Amino acid sequence: MKVTVIGGGSTYTPELVSGFLARTDVFPLKQLCLMDIDEERLRVVGGFAQRMVKAKGSPFEVVLTTDQRNAVEGASYVTTQLRVGMMEARRRDEYLGRRHGLIGQETTGIGGMAKALRTIPVILSIARDIRELAPGALLVNFTNPAGLVTEALARYAPDVPAVGVCNVAITTKMHLLESLEKSMGRPIEPERAELNTLGLNHLSWHRGFTIDGVDLWPQIIEAYIQNLRSDPEPEWDAGLIETLRMIPNYYLQYYYYTDRKLASQEKWPPSRADEVIEVEKTLLLQYANPSLTEPPADLMKRGGAYYSTVATQLLTAHYNDLGETHVVNIRHDGAVPGWPADWVLEMPARVDRQGIHPLPAEPLPTACFGLIAQVKSFEILTAEAAVTGDRQTAYQAMLAHPLGPRANHIQAVLEDLLETHHQYLPQFWPTSGRAA
Repeated sequence: MKVTVIGGGSTYTPELVSGFLARTDVFPLKQLCLMDIDEERLRVVGGFAQRMVKAKGSPFEVVLTTDQRNAVEGASYVTTQLRVGMMEARRRDEYLGRRHGLIGQETTGIGGMAKALRTIPVILSIARDIRELAPGALLVNFTNPAGLVTEALARYAPDVPAVGVCNVAITTKMHLLESLEKSMGRPIEPERAELNTLGLNHLSWHRGFTIDGVDLWPQIIEAYIQNLRSDPEPEWDAGLIETLRMIPNYYLQYYYYTDRKLASQEKWPPSRADEVIEVEKTLLLQYANPSLTEPPADLMKRGGAYYSTVATQLLTAHYNDLGETHVVNIRHDGAVPGWPADWVLEMPARVDRQGIHPLPAEPLPTACFGLIAQVKSFEILTAEAAVTGDRQTAYQAMLAHPLGPRANHIQAVLEDLLETHHQYLPQFWPTSGRAA
């Protein structure tokens, strides 16, 4: 069995390798193919990955390549964890928002839109290669903005099996488990627990938690509210959580507390990208150490906790026909009554050999649905703009987003975005139409 990682030069890759090494008894991987367009980075990260595998007795082969088609050919699974324009492009996304008085973030608002416009054409090219060279292979997308990218795949490559994944749900699950273990005074195996989540990627609400099928949400939410009331600097207003009886995905702070986030941006530098650039410099120096065979502790500074768990558990559940429940991004196809069936949502789904199957779910309250509908309209328009290069569609996407610019500023922001990333947005720059 061959698994391909597009964006194999990512500093996350060693964690993914650890996940495969931990599951060799249930996931018979033969070849892990790491593909990246940055040869030097691939050499450093890929070399470290090869040493990790060799130190464990070489249960599978690690192959390095810069050729996307060669990487995809014959794969059973293709995972994507790429960043078009690399970390400097993320930095530009963040400061693009800041200079226009908007949220500057890589997945939310104008920054997320910029990243999606760069990324979607590349992901769709991978889907085309899968269709031709690895028919039936499952595309597992980690690339942000994960929900929007998966929406584009569902609309423009519907014949290629694809699912979007994120680590927020499993991180929340593990934190809730830790709290329960403290109150119960005993450990709880993670596989016994399931988190009930619904929404969009980075725009979801957690609303249920079961252990062995028993819903413990009432006691969890009460304890959560009490902790907020006793915290001098709470993450959420206790009244908000008491009203919703749900825990928002932490990215919802950009929507619920926009003024706080904008004020925080005024203290930049460093932005998050500035910080990550420095973290990655340190990590790559460590990865280049020929004696290193285990992921260093500094990898946790990069973020993405439980990334390898999310990735390898999903592939293992699919390969072994386990029927496990995973929180993923998938077209819900009517699983949520009353919501458009063609929307990609972040929600629980059953994972087995036949595919990813959304589980029936109660709709969210109207107060949450209104925000979801706005952002989903933005996602659909952004995906269309990324594919067509139509500037009017991109304009409408900005108009639809609740964190977007006011109508009288949209054109200026759009022109800035397109100029800032013009080298990665050829679809918006016809040869005859590019400004000098």
